[in-house]
Amino acid sequence: MRASTYLSGLMCGATLFTAIIAGAAEVKPVPADGDPAIRRLSPAQYEQTLTDIFGRDIKLGGRFETEVRDNGLFAVGASRVSVTSTGLQRYDAMARNIAEQVVDKKHRTTLVPCTPASLKAPDDACARQFLSKTGRLLYRRPMTEQELKIQVSAAARSATTLDSFYDGLGLSLAATLASPQFLFRREVVEPDPKHRGQYRLDAYSKASQISFMLWNSAPDKELLAAAESGDIHTEAGLARQVDRLLASPRLEAGIRAFFDDMLHLDEFDTVSKDAAIYPKFTTDVARDAREQTMRTIVDHVLTRNGDYRDLFTTRRTFLTPGLGSIYRVAVAPPPENDSASMGWQAYEFPEGDLRAGLLTQVSFISMHSHPGRSSPTLRGKALREIFLCQKVPDPPGAVNFTLVQDTGNQTYKTARERLKAHATEPMCSGCHKLIDPMGLALESFDSAGGFRTTENGATIDTSGEFEGKKFADAAGLGKAVQASPATTSCLVNRLYSFAVGRAPAKDETPVLKNLEEDFTADGYKIPSLLRRIATSEALFRVAPVQTGAIDVPLPKFAQINTSREVKP
Repeated sequence: MRASTYLSGLMCGATLFTAIIAGAAEVKPVPADGDPAIRRLSPAQYEQTLTDIFGRDIKLGGRFETEVRDNGLFAVGASRVSVTSTGLQRYDAMARNIAEQVVDKKHRTTLVPCTPASLKAPDDACARQFLSKTGRLLYRRPMTEQELKIQVSAAARSATTLDSFYDGLGLSLAATLASPQFLFRREVVEPDPKHRGQYRLDAYSKASQISFMLWNSAPDKELLAAAESGDIHTEAGLARQVDRLLASPRLEAGIRAFFDDMLHLDEFDTVSKDAAIYPKFTTDVARDAREQTMRTIVDHVLTRNGDYRDLFTTRRTFLTPGLGSIYRVAVAPPPENDSASMGWQAYEFPEGDLRAGLLTQVSFISMHSHPGRSSPTLRGKALREIFLCQKVPDPPGAVNFTLVQDTGNQTYKTARERLKAHATEPMCSGCHKLIDPMGLALESFDSAGGFRTTENGATIDTSGEFEGKKFADAAGLGKAVQASPATTSCLVNRLYSFAVGRAPAKDETPVLKNLEEDFTADGYKIPSLLRRIATSEALFRVAPVQTGAIDVPLPKFAQINTSREVKP
């Protein structure tokens, strides 16, 4: 597209923003727990949605806005993130790049469902057909007549200026892709006919809720059709759609998105190790460590439909030759003509090996360590917060960590000895009692995840106690975590939060309790828990709103102020 038309395209986007906001400006929901949410699409949701609509060979390009983790999840922080002026420019650049590919000669014959009367002039009928079909999928609902009219008009004006129907159509598509109606998931509510005076999500918001929860992507055509017909509002209709989504191979994307978020695996983007100490821990190994954990989870909870708790004790996993060098396992490289496996091989650690469960995998061990040394404190804190939902206070600002960091200390040779001496300070002892016994059980593994039995020539003691259960090593710790009620209650809390996009409200305690009981009765199976949540009224329940206020306003992008942040 020509640079001279970029400004008109941006003005078109600004006009769209203004029009979109104008219809929602009067909406003022009453602040309360469980209010309808406005969530920015995550990078993965953005990418997956566009892949589903336009195909895998459409390249996104560009960088996304920073995500914010709240209540342990990016999915919750998505309703609290800011959009900076730089972020708007990035979204616009990605939108133009994607739109150019959609309408280029390579893709237009398959992605544009009509042929214009002339390649060099506007064709409102063809533009309307394409924009209506595509907008329905991008906006996750039918476009309003006003929205469609603006888009078709913008395409016509740009086509006239550029002497190109497809360039004009591309600019209009780019404005749609940069619109807050696409970038943000806005929940629209309506009066609940079954409960007078109460409100529920409308059919399209309901479709988005279950689609993003189960597929981490926008609703497909069939789900949107169920919303349009109202079938999704019936118990049987909702169950049919949920079961269809659960039976789809695309469920794996939803499983991956949830656990990647819950386990904070995004932190691998900043993990680094001292190359002089850990030469085997390369960028490729770090990438494989993250994928190893995801493959272990998907195989166990989805492919095998196993007990969630057994993730802390399972010896089944997947390795690459690079990971094998860390685990001291010989993994043969794949044959030259084998591109399907990408070097991954199923592997099961022998009985008696300390490698058992997620806590002993390189991903958890290396993420929660320092670049040049292990950290029982970081590991214990991560275990408490990530898997048990137990917040550990940050250390006081005046704490002296010199002794803990002195790994060459010949008086206190092991981490256990150094931490014991450090924790004699009154301000430190409380928290260290909570996290050190768990973290010290993982001291058999160095900062990069390699196995060891000594430190500075002294034998490492990995014994400890958790919730009254004593253990001797990392495998024993995994069994103790497996048996803890907090482990499963935390999973239920996190998955429910992931689905609704907020921390559970106080009055939702009975809902969580019921889900925990059902989770237990179902044998701690993740797919069953997903179905319970997706078919629960609680997922679509919203707090009361003012009379007539049945829509949630989008972020106020109308001014597109480039001098400050614009916050939802």
